[in-house]
Amino acid sequence: MFRSVRHMIYDLIEWRSQILSGTLPQDELKELKKKVTAKIDYGNRILDLDLVVRDEDGNILDPEQTSTISLFRAHEIASKQVEERLQEEKSQKQNIDINRQAKFAATPSFALFVNLKNVVCKIGEDAEVLMSLYDPLECKFISENYLVRWSSCGLPKDIDRLHNLRAVFTDLGSKDLKREKISFVCQIVRVGRMELRDNNTRKLTSGLRRPFGVAGTSEL
Repeated sequence: MFRSVRHMIYDLIEWRSQILSGTLPQDELKELKKKVTAKIDYGNRILDLDLVVRDEDGNILDPEQTSTISLFRAHEIASKQVEERLQEEKSQKQNIDINRQAKFAATPSFALFVNLKNVVCKIGEDAEVLMSLYDPLECKFISENYLVRWSSCGLPKDIDRLHNLRAVFTDLGSKDLKREKISFVCQIVRVGRMELRDNNTRKLTSGLRRPFGVAGTSEL
């Protein structure tokens, strides 16, 4: 609703500038005024505001000088025009959705490219960073994990892959694109001691995998 009203306001501002410029011929000025009044009536309709009854030139009818029957007939004509515009907008939107679905169905598969720049998280030990795609409505992961081993000093364990941590999630078909929501989830698993503050060498453990943190996008 906000986007629709914003676009209409932008159109009205532009058309108002053209009218005030005084450079338009009379026939074009008349047509432009009709477009302005039609846009205003359409905006009032989708905002559930009162319908303004106008004459053929777009001027507001004066109820003191216009008969009740004429007002009623003008109101019927204006209501019909606005409803036709609403149906036209709805039909265009349905056609766009159908064409989009047909395009997705005709495409065999899609891919998502991910480039990991850095992991900004104070862990204190080595960690594993796992990235995957998740369907929040079905509560399940829909892809395999992309695993990056991260060292305690804040760099990849495989230093040769620095600035080259890239992955491609492939085989995303039309079924996946039709999902209502898809989230990109990043999980961090700490690898090391049971407790970070454990300084007792006799009880010192290593190599234990413990969940540390998780983050995700609301929707792709």
